[in-house]
Amino acid sequence: MAMWDDVFTERDKAVFAKSGYGKKGGFGQRPAVLVIDMNYNFVGDKPEPILKSVERFRNSCGEEGWESVHRIRELLDVARKKHLPVFFTTGNEDRTNVVAFGRWQAKNARSQEDLTETWSKGNEIVEEIAPQDGDIVVRKQKPSAFFGTPLTSMLNEVHADTVLVTGCTTSGCVRASVIDAFSYNYKVSIVEECVFDRFTTSHKVNLFDMNAKYADVVSVSEAVDYIKGLPNNLYAPGL
Repeated sequence: MAMWDDVFTERDKAVFAKSGYGKKGGFGQRPAVLVIDMNYNFVGDKPEPILKSVERFRNSCGEEGWESVHRIRELLDVARKKHLPVFFTTGNEDRTNVVAFGRWQAKNARSQEDLTETWSKGNEIVEEIAPQDGDIVVRKQKPSAFFGTPLTSMLNEVHADTVLVTGCTTSGCVRASVIDAFSYNYKVSIVEECVFDRFTTSHKVNLFDMNAKYADVVSVSEAVDYIKGLPNNLYAPGL
């Protein structure tokens, strides 16, 4: 039973079964790991219930985010042993004026908090999975990791054909990045335990929809087994 089954009607399930969507796309031969927005703004500075965490970090996903931190670390440990390229994204610190802020200010009543020092510090990637030597941090201003960034160029430089997606939020920056990766013809796998959302229903619906059309939703154990099965010399150390 898939984790999203409880939010879909029998009609939806029947259409999905008959329409051909959800075929397994599979992994490629040269994966890279993408860790999207795993910063303190999105998980808070400590594990605590989401309604408590959002008092100080309006974008926080609370305890669910910290559960994914531990699973992402598990995936990264294996990926780094194989010298896979690891790309992190986090927010652009420049939200000091309306031009840099863009449309973000229009959709949240607490958006002015983003102009504070707390927001800038909150863009720091959480220490438990902090980038290491050789990892690349991509600063972005919009939901997609690809929009207005050099990520595609860097993936092409290392000849990656597969993106293993982790991070947050499932319905926001993860989804935007997955669709762009799909559009650039990368094979995309979303590691289920390594993504999360502040809204439970949005998390489930978006995982279902991306799995149906743009990506494979895989377990962390499946992703780990895939990485362990890759050749040891696939990427040169320090690439």
